[in-house]
Amino acid sequence: MGAMCWPSESEMNVIRKKVAEMCGRNSEEVKIVASPYRICPLGAHIDHQGGIVSAMTIDKGILLGFVPSHDSQVIIQSGQFEGEVRFRVDEEQLPKVNDSKEYSSSVEECRWGNYARGALYALRKKGNDLNQGIIGFISGAEGLDSSGLSSSAAVGVAYLLAFESANKLTISPTENIEYDRLIENEYLGLKNGILDQSAILLSSYGCLTRMNCKTKEHKLIQCPKLSGIHNKETDKRFKIVLAFSGLKQALITNPGYNSRVSECREAARILLKASGNEGLEPILSNVEPEAYEEHKSKLDPNLARRAEHYFSENKRVLKGLEAWATGNLEDFGKLISASGLSSIQNYESGCEPLIQLYEIIVRAPGVYGARFSGAGFRGCCIAFVDADSALDASSFINKEYSKIQPELASQIDPDNMVLICDAGDCARII
Repeated sequence: MGAMCWPSESEMNVIRKKVAEMCGRNSEEVKIVASPYRICPLGAHIDHQGGIVSAMTIDKGILLGFVPSHDSQVIIQSGQFEGEVRFRVDEEQLPKVNDSKEYSSSVEECRWGNYARGALYALRKKGNDLNQGIIGFISGAEGLDSSGLSSSAAVGVAYLLAFESANKLTISPTENIEYDRLIENEYLGLKNGILDQSAILLSSYGCLTRMNCKTKEHKLIQCPKLSGIHNKETDKRFKIVLAFSGLKQALITNPGYNSRVSECREAARILLKASGNEGLEPILSNVEPEAYEEHKSKLDPNLARRAEHYFSENKRVLKGLEAWATGNLEDFGKLISASGLSSIQNYESGCEPLIQLYEIIVRAPGVYGARFSGAGFRGCCIAFVDADSALDASSFINKEYSKIQPELASQIDPDNMVLICDAGDCARII
């Protein structure tokens, strides 16, 4: 792993102090999980279909300070949400999708604690014995909590690592990818793939992570113009810009995302049946490209667009990985922008403010390429930008977006409307 500037010592000291106050112990006993946010330069919306995706983390994310509770009690406070979550590791955790009970308004039943409960659910379902709870304080990067940067996966991974550490469990990153999938798919009922947690758990500074979401195989691809450590030359190559729309809506409350997944599966079912492979799972990665070309006329226009996005995006990922491996950031960026356009036209994600933001960013000075981040129904856009032009690009985006969406722009802290970031590393305990 490369030398990292996140989290800073001052950030960690704030977390340590808070946990020490909560548990009455020395701050030196506090461990910290750093679980970074992720971006997906290429591979938009195809992980749930078993496609090939690319990902990396950024130098911002979730910090979870914790100590073992020395009993089964779990006590958690948050830097972003009110109240306190309390439960025990020996309590049975039932999936929320099957839980018809109303949430209590008491501090013990805070909804934001579902990810901690989900981590316990996943660990116990896989046969792990837990008897130690944690006392912890969790905090996200300011202004990024609902940004489409997979903060939910970062939170889930953070709780998994904390519970595993407290209970002296040795769990591999690939196992934790599956555990976080259980949190999101089974416990919370979200129909997403494994891209987010894979990026958070497998990334390495200076590398692009190639993930085959069907076989679960991954590979780290180094850009030859990045040495893997921070220095003046590497940091000048590019910056990652995050531009926020001001739209905030939890993914599990928006039917758009899950309906797109269902449409992709229906397209796969039709194509597999037409090609004589109807016994296979109806995901588009099980459809050979040749079969798609031969039978795509059988799809109605809506399903045809979903399938076209999948197959064209898979091609963009492979070309993008080649461009990254040769240090060709210009071609890499063009493919990212093409991915963004296909997300709008074929996957039909996004909404007017996000589409406007995307169109502004691709016109900004020094931008190699841009696309939506996350599912595209809220949050932000990402861009790879020439490092020397990052400040000019940031100013341009801020100014132009404020002109066409003044109300949404006014809801964002001006200092957080456009952020300039560096690449990050994998989730880890400090």
